[in-house]
Amino acid sequence: MVTQPTTDYALDEATLLRLYEHLLRPRLIEEKMLKQLRGGVISKWFSGIGQEAISVGCTLALEPDEYIFTMHRNLGVFTSRGVPLERLFAQWQGKPAGFTKGRDRSFHFGSSEHHIIGMISHLGPQLALAAGTALGHKLRGEPKVSLAFTGDGGTSEGDFHEALNIAAVWKLPVIFVIENNGYGLSTPVGEQYACESLADRAVGYGMRGVSIDGNNILEVYDTIRRLAEELRHAPAPILVECRTFRVRGHEEASGVKYVPDALIERWQARDPLDTFANYLREEGLLTQEREQTLAAAIRAEIETALATAAEFPEVSADMQRELADVFAPVSPAPTPTPGRVRDLRFIDAISEGLREGMRAYPELVLMGQDIAEYGGVFKITEGFVEEFGADRVRNTPLCESGVIGTALGYAIGGGKAMVEMQFGDFVSCGFNQIVNNLAKLHYRWGQSADVVVRLPVGGGVGAGPFHSQTMESWFTAVPGLKIVYPSSPQDAKSLLLAALNDPNPVLFFEHKALYRSLTGPVPEGFVASELGRARVVREGTRLSIITYGAGVQWATQVVAALGEDIEIVDLRSLAPLDYAAIRATVTRTSRALILHEASLTGGFGGELAAWIGEHCFEQLDAPVRRLASVDTPIPFAGALEAEYLPEGRLRGVIEELLAY
Repeated sequence: MVTQPTTDYALDEATLLRLYEHLLRPRLIEEKMLKQLRGGVISKWFSGIGQEAISVGCTLALEPDEYIFTMHRNLGVFTSRGVPLERLFAQWQGKPAGFTKGRDRSFHFGSSEHHIIGMISHLGPQLALAAGTALGHKLRGEPKVSLAFTGDGGTSEGDFHEALNIAAVWKLPVIFVIENNGYGLSTPVGEQYACESLADRAVGYGMRGVSIDGNNILEVYDTIRRLAEELRHAPAPILVECRTFRVRGHEEASGVKYVPDALIERWQARDPLDTFANYLREEGLLTQEREQTLAAAIRAEIETALATAAEFPEVSADMQRELADVFAPVSPAPTPTPGRVRDLRFIDAISEGLREGMRAYPELVLMGQDIAEYGGVFKITEGFVEEFGADRVRNTPLCESGVIGTALGYAIGGGKAMVEMQFGDFVSCGFNQIVNNLAKLHYRWGQSADVVVRLPVGGGVGAGPFHSQTMESWFTAVPGLKIVYPSSPQDAKSLLLAALNDPNPVLFFEHKALYRSLTGPVPEGFVASELGRARVVREGTRLSIITYGAGVQWATQVVAALGEDIEIVDLRSLAPLDYAAIRATVTRTSRALILHEASLTGGFGGELAAWIGEHCFEQLDAPVRRLASVDTPIPFAGALEAEYLPEGRLRGVIEELLAY
């Protein structure tokens, strides 16, 4: 049900004047930035003039350590949280003293110190992150809320639906604020949605919806303050629509020619700063002298901060520094506690690794479809609820993007998360969160993304095109992701523990065909391997087979049958990649066959072959060969799948390469 706010604000003089000061500051900064834009000092600007009451009212209504997730026009959040102006100016000028070291622009950044998490250009994904920080508060019993902004256009995205649904199902203390400013760039709201009010959407998620006047600072502040206080003690999400208007362009270059002049004039007459100043004058709280003194003081702050920013050095390119900042530093794993070695199936080694991780990291939370009481479709988490509780082993709705975003938000708030894709194929629905949020976060502004995504993948099980793919090459081209692909039970456990220890995003590929078909020795206890180290499975001198995942097993069987002196190298992780091991094996054998299950064209083998050709050419006695699956979707029927997979062609290719 859409409810209306109270009009009994009962705010004292100090609070009213504080609200006015915080409204005025972003307005004066914006006026200065528009001049800086015209002067070429900054390159782009998204104006929030006329919408400041929303940012300021929401921010001042929350506690300073409650997370806020911002959009383009939320300058008032940063100023109200006391973010140093010189750093903001440096950010907009692309200087290293800004928050992204010149790597991202305008408001595409966050500040952990100020509990502000900035947007990415895709608009919707940050909503689930707010659900994640709220989850952390709830699990730790902290009376805190999270607040996330989105626009009227952003409500059309699937991420909006997924985030609200997760927050509602899990009863998370999140305030979702829609800044309904009339247009998504040039598209009017009548072409974005058909409901009368965006707050009407709340009922579909089982949450309350509130529609308020976003140009009334008192209404915004009072509404958010009351809701936040309620949610701190009775966690549940709420949707707040703030009705406002964008009187300038989406960004300055686009202009407002598509907006009727009369509509702009009507909203300018309701400017939040002007109307609130008039109210304060009528109440006898804002004299002309006080108004002028405050404006002069803020302008002086701005000029001082601009002068400081002007002295900051310009950005300079340093490749080593750029590469070093892609990933967060990794702390040593807990001290190994190896016990007796026993044989485990591949699937049981993964399960045991997860258990060890849950015991070692109390902040670790598992998320995935059917992973709780049911134990997951492969039963890897069977019995976990009984040992670790339903709070840490969480069934999720069917919404991969929302779940990955929630996991990231939980990690930002100080947690550690593992997300299980029910089948690796379904990760396509969470692609944006992985490649644009998880992968880029640390490089952009230094925030680690402590999330592991487990992906059951691979063919040979007659599951067809949507349950059999192996999609590592979708992600190997994305800097900022670590990619692990074990081939043995021991590695399945030890590499999973290494992934869980790593504060960076890790995609952990598990071949389903190995789950119950492969058994091997695995030590008890917490024993983590180092990511980025290949393993020589079998030494040889005539040919190197460089592979990973199920390819290691195929190569081992075929080479044993041939009886040839062939070396097999298991890469184990594709990012980071052990180039030294690749160079060493090619140097020993002078012949290289790259084997993987994904289709040939665009597969990771192409990158490996190119690197060997570039760096090991003089060691080669034969062309580098690639063997992979056929360039078709993976079929269902057994005969077709056998033809698709490279296993049956491996012996012939080995013989050809040896005979070259």
